[in-house]
Amino acid sequence: MRALRFFGGFRGDDARSWLIAIVRNSCYDFLRRRRPQELTDAFDEEIHTAVEQTHTPEALLLRRADRAMVRQALETLPLAWREVIILRELEGLSYKQIADVAGIKIGTVMSRLARARARLQQLLGSDATREVAR
Repeated sequence: MRALRFFGGFRGDDARSWLIAIVRNSCYDFLRRRRPQELTDAFDEEIHTAVEQTHTPEALLLRRADRAMVRQALETLPLAWREVIILRELEGLSYKQIADVAGIKIGTVMSRLARARARLQQLLGSDATREVAR
């Protein structure tokens, strides 16, 4: 509804990042009204991940264990770091799009991503991080 209401303010740059920014801000507004103490959202693997093919029960079990480990690591990140890494790695947004969505500078996006990746590497170990990057 907000996107339709504010469509006149759209400047034609990037409709996807403009719409994601509206959804993000609407979500934060809703959370502030409902839970003012802290803006946290648990990472839900089923919602945030594309459907994948599994070949064996063992592979399925290993993937589930890996997902649980990554989910736990993501949940330990500060909200600002988690937000940029999810927008970049799961949603595939560019640095500029993330900056537009989050209302921050591109340099801030890059530093938050670097810090989030470094923390994930610490939490998951260097071997696990190389596997996740593939």
